[in-house]
Amino acid sequence: MKLHKTFALALSALTLSLAATSAVAQSQVLNLYSARHYASDEIIFNEFTRTTGIRINRVEADDAGIVARLRAEGAASPADVVLMVDAARLARADAEGLFQPIKSAALDAAIPATLRAAATPDGITWTGFSKRARVIAYDPTRVRSEDVQTYEQLADPKLRGMLCSRSGSHPYNLSLFATVVERLGDQQGEAWLQGLVNNLARQPVGGDTDQIRAVASGECAVAITNSYYAARLIRSDRPADRAVMERVRIVHPNQATSGTHVNIAGGAVARHAPNRANAIKFMEFLATPFAQEYFANGNNEYPTAQGVTVNNPALTALGGDNFKQETIPLAVVAQNLTKIQQMLDRVRFR
Repeated sequence: MKLHKTFALALSALTLSLAATSAVAQSQVLNLYSARHYASDEIIFNEFTRTTGIRINRVEADDAGIVARLRAEGAASPADVVLMVDAARLARADAEGLFQPIKSAALDAAIPATLRAAATPDGITWTGFSKRARVIAYDPTRVRSEDVQTYEQLADPKLRGMLCSRSGSHPYNLSLFATVVERLGDQQGEAWLQGLVNNLARQPVGGDTDQIRAVASGECAVAITNSYYAARLIRSDRPADRAVMERVRIVHPNQATSGTHVNIAGGAVARHAPNRANAIKFMEFLATPFAQEYFANGNNEYPTAQGVTVNNPALTALGGDNFKQETIPLAVVAQNLTKIQQMLDRVRFR
């Protein structure tokens, strides 16, 4: 009888021990929904696991797919951290209540407030981890450099029939347009958008790389693009890609005035994150110099963390990262997106 009781107590202790071990093992997990698909990210994720012991379960999709999945899963979602590639998309998901606020002294110290969601007493909901500049590509044989030094000049009638652009409603353009309108005011801002439409060489089509190629081929003379698309062509193994960049020039606009518009790829802690503490650790890790270098270089972007310099020859060829940047917070820009879309509908910028 005493032996049976002793065995029962031992079995009970073993069960409790296994349960505790299981709970610890389960807590060392991070469920990541990512719209980033770059080999360099694997290095970041592996280093995070190596240094923290937290294993990453990753689901990949585009921004729209991630948002749709979060909506469908609701409170049952296993997502801990969400990575997306545009401030406008992050802001829209945030407005739907898909993220939760967090407080982090490390993030506050590393990431400028202009590259994060607006702070509340509960913290911030999203933050940028890499940034890209919205630059102007032009054909120096058709356009003088002094005529394309600002975003405002893109609406000048002297560029009539010369401008190429992707869809005005694409988030990259929406964020830029919202920034310019915030500076100019609604009336002048809408007139500026109308000027862009008047100057189009063709209907908006394709992505940013297509706009650069269109300038190089002579289809148009000026285009708007994100800086990392130009850097990709510079670093390409294909001679035809590098030849494209030999025929165009890149301008960081508004250097003498308000600065060049920058957008971000960033992250947030999911609204129903089951591993919240691990999620915050991961967000903080992405702001470290180690992660920032790989995060930025993997897509030819710039780091968001203060004091981090990335040695990327393609970015150096585009002028490096010492250019003057727009200071209007992306959180303010995000508040104007619906208004900007209505303006685009009125001026018929498809």
